[in-house]
Amino acid sequence: MASGEWCLIESDPGVFTDLIHGFGADGVQVEEIFSLDDDSLEQMKPCHGLIFLFKWQQSDTPTENLVKDSRLDEIFFARQVITNACATQAIVSVLLNCYHEDLKLGSTLTDFKEFAQAFDPQMRGLTLSNSDKIRDVHNSFARQQLFEFDARDEKKEEDAFHFIAYIPFKGRLYELDGLQEAPIDHGPIPKDTEWTDVARPIVQQRMQKYSEGEIHFSLMAVVSELRRKYEREMERVLTDPALTDDERNAKTSHLSMLVHEEERKRESYRTENFRRRHNWLPFIVELVKAYATQGILVPAVDKAVAKEAEKKRETDKKRKRM
Repeated sequence: MASGEWCLIESDPGVFTDLIHGFGADGVQVEEIFSLDDDSLEQMKPCHGLIFLFKWQQSDTPTENLVKDSRLDEIFFARQVITNACATQAIVSVLLNCYHEDLKLGSTLTDFKEFAQAFDPQMRGLTLSNSDKIRDVHNSFARQQLFEFDARDEKKEEDAFHFIAYIPFKGRLYELDGLQEAPIDHGPIPKDTEWTDVARPIVQQRMQKYSEGEIHFSLMAVVSELRRKYEREMERVLTDPALTDDERNAKTSHLSMLVHEEERKRESYRTENFRRRHNWLPFIVELVKAYATQGILVPAVDKAVAKEAEKKRETDKKRKRM
């Protein structure tokens, strides 16, 4: 990869969580959302922001509700000035506008925010694109490429996918899209209403733009670290005098299971991200040569393609439920 370039980032909660930690932030993680029903959103509390991936179209450019007043000095919004930086920009948009006690920004993002806060959105974007530390963390997921394995037709070349963020800020819902001139104001968040309830119909309307059978989006949430959340809840259960022993044991058993699941998930993320970063090209070249020599290359490819297609169908089914 050439110096100064930014790589494409996979829409995966393990990747985004790793990026957050790579930037030096702590106390939050990223979860994929497969349903926008009340139960699913309840499990995400506290949710600090939504990150939405969609196939960008020219018609997506809004003309109304752009913030042009003094709120630009308060909301940290940066224009995207370099290709492929939208994943990191979406993460940064959520983190730098979050003031929840669970989030610890760390020195890299704190210093960046303090340095760029007084700039206009264009200069903030330039500052972000020139941050060596942030770019290096982003590009740690760059894939090693010796050659392209699959031919891409013209239609696929034209497809452009883009990450944006939705955040609550001082009682209003905002959409932060680095390709726009300014944040988009989606209106007030009514008192005693979860901000995700206000965001839900807006995201659903965007999803409905796509024709039946096409999946061109994914949705993730930046939430407080779930393991710590469950551990705090367990502490409260253990010290709650109103609970009977049976009730306390049942609750602690359930919370212990949830903590264990989070630990298993984190270990899975570490393994998968190690595999993403590893240079597999020498191994792949030798494997292809060996398969071709034995005459089993084509059946092996067909089997792998079928397996990947089935995996994609299962993921698409989950996303369609939204």
